[in-house]
Amino acid sequence: MPTLPPPGPRLLLDATLPDGARADLAIDRGRIASITPVPPGRERRPAGPDGRNLDGALLLPALVDGHAHLDKTFLGAPWQPHRETADLRAQIASERQLRRVVADRLPVVDRAEALARRMAALGTGHVRSHVDVDPGVGLDHLYAVLEARERVRELIDVQLVAFPQSGVVAEPEVARLLDAALREGAELIGGLDPFGFDQDVDGQLDVVFGLAERHGVGVDIHLHDGGAPGAAQLRAIAARTAALGLAGRVAVSHAYCLGQLDERELDAVAAVLADAGVAVMTNGPARSMPPVKRLHERGVLVFAGSDNIRDAWWPYGTGDMLERATVIGLQGDLMTDQDLRLAADLATGHAARALGLAEYGIAVGGRADLVAVAAHSVPEAVAAHPERLLVLHRGHLVLDRLAP
Repeated sequence: MPTLPPPGPRLLLDATLPDGARADLAIDRGRIASITPVPPGRERRPAGPDGRNLDGALLLPALVDGHAHLDKTFLGAPWQPHRETADLRAQIASERQLRRVVADRLPVVDRAEALARRMAALGTGHVRSHVDVDPGVGLDHLYAVLEARERVRELIDVQLVAFPQSGVVAEPEVARLLDAALREGAELIGGLDPFGFDQDVDGQLDVVFGLAERHGVGVDIHLHDGGAPGAAQLRAIAARTAALGLAGRVAVSHAYCLGQLDERELDAVAAVLADAGVAVMTNGPARSMPPVKRLHERGVLVFAGSDNIRDAWWPYGTGDMLERATVIGLQGDLMTDQDLRLAADLATGHAARALGLAEYGIAVGGRADLVAVAAHSVPEAVAAHPERLLVLHRGHLVLDRLAP
């Protein structure tokens, strides 16, 4: 895949920054070269052929999708009616059947690329995608998403998790496949309900954290188990994180149990997670969503992801992380401007920290991964479903609705 030449100088005039200040930004070689305050009452200036005048529109750092499944989406293939199933195992079996049907119509690589391109056009500059690794597909999905990642590398950065959708110890071949996936390009190791699915918490965590230590990678575990069993697994994950010195490199996705605990137990588990440096991802489910604000106030890094988009698990989803922030805000009763800023942080700065992104944010010298939206403040951007006006990735134009 040919590489685009380094982007030349670019000027963004009269942007509203996340803190409300107005500024001009100069961009050169894919980085922010300068940020200059706009004097009050300054008349509108022409931006020139390579510049854009934002006229006060809000400029955000690139959105970050902390949890997606690029290999699962049916996007681009004919519509597939959703199949209701009784439980997690039945849903996994149904998905296996459906993915064969859809793959015959459109390969995984093309569907993954289509979703990644949609995300990029909506302002997402970074996505963590879990990729199925199991005896049924082997490493095929990993190879497909690696190819899709190469196709879109000028538009969006893709981080990959080797995800054991069929469990870890329940399938004897999975540990070997996960090890191979990490050698072949996956950056993190995943897990799935150590108790609820594998019925062996220590057995699964031995494999997952053993591979993380061996390969020097991070961990991101799906945890749907609720109540006390879920809380016990969070404590076990935190203990292993601390023992291996993996603070800041371990995440638990979903963690429904945190939405089911009484306040005393919630605060106790939150303290364990915060001390160990274990982050929590939520996509804003209708039931059992972790209490985002309370966890944040107790020092837990909470971030957002889109999760499933138009696949066997979920017929909905657009890939829009501002929309996802809205969903989480509604489910979490985030109402004040301060709360809405927290909702936005879940899909920007918090998610960037969870993914370990360097040079993220609007600062001189930082990467020019930026999105301008038709809003004048961060709270408005979360609440108003604003149009994307301009998207830059390493200074390259991904979307431009401000062209003169």
